[in-house]
Amino acid sequence: MKGYHIAVVGATGAVGQELLHVLERRNFPVASLRPIASARSAGKSVRFGDELISVDKLVDHSFEKIDIAFFCAGGEVSRKYVPIACQADAIAIDNSSVFRMEPHVPLVIPEINVEDVRGHRGLISNPNCTTAIALMALYPLHRVFGVRRMFAASYQAVSGSGARAIEELTQQVKDAAREPVVNASRTHLPHTSQVYPHPIAFNLLPHVDSFLESGYTKEEMKMQNEGRKIMHLPEFRASATCVRVPVYRAHSVAVSAEFERSASVEQAREVLAKAPGLELVDEPQSNRYPMPLSVAGKDNCQVGRIRIDCALENGLSFWVSGDQLLKGAALNAVQIAELL
Repeated sequence: MKGYHIAVVGATGAVGQELLHVLERRNFPVASLRPIASARSAGKSVRFGDELISVDKLVDHSFEKIDIAFFCAGGEVSRKYVPIACQADAIAIDNSSVFRMEPHVPLVIPEINVEDVRGHRGLISNPNCTTAIALMALYPLHRVFGVRRMFAASYQAVSGSGARAIEELTQQVKDAAREPVVNASRTHLPHTSQVYPHPIAFNLLPHVDSFLESGYTKEEMKMQNEGRKIMHLPEFRASATCVRVPVYRAHSVAVSAEFERSASVEQAREVLAKAPGLELVDEPQSNRYPMPLSVAGKDNCQVGRIRIDCALENGLSFWVSGDQLLKGAALNAVQIAELL
């Protein structure tokens, strides 16, 4: 297989760093690598294999002679530079939400809608991390039982907000360790939050992304809107509450889904055990179920706590965990490149 000239925009960030590791670990045929970042990070070095490669500043001519450009630097950067990369004849794989819902842009999870890649026009979008992890378990069940609607609550790690959020959680935990606990029912934390509006250590924030007039957040609506596009189900409905939790890495989602046809727990387990990219971990009597610590750093998502939903007709409830820096971002992007 020939080698490809690769650019990684946002190479010094959490997702960009993970993407470099995935390219190396999966032996992607890289002829040359161009790590790119903002002026603040330009001149730093990133490691790829046995090499230390200097990071270039992002400019208009960054994509000359590039075959595939991975964008891991946020919406504003993607909005400006993805069209420039495409004009330079690079294929852009974008991790931001900017182009996901554009009709002509494929939104791809390779285990679900691989054929959509064929229709690309130089740009393919990576789905939202929480949506990707939830659909890894929901879609195999949909193929057999036909999903109608979903109710979900997510438990999202701080690394989904980037490196600064990881540092903020770490600092707040250190600050709390230095402060005496005056009241056993309450941990006193100085308000050192910059990434989040409230302390995240020892806390839960029912607030991921910005709020809409409906009362939902943008992140919550992605579960429905992106789910419809990826599964080709325009009538699919999803009501989600997305919660940021003091976990460093890996998202989890509690799902209750209603299907067109009834399914037993045994049938659901059989379907999920065969699903690609998914591991069935469902032995609650032995305290075995998916957890962030179990999936952090791993390619596969895990699903468990499978049971008949007692409030929905033809309903199933389950719990799915996955590394949002991998399947929710870097791994999924590299899998798309492998399809190309």
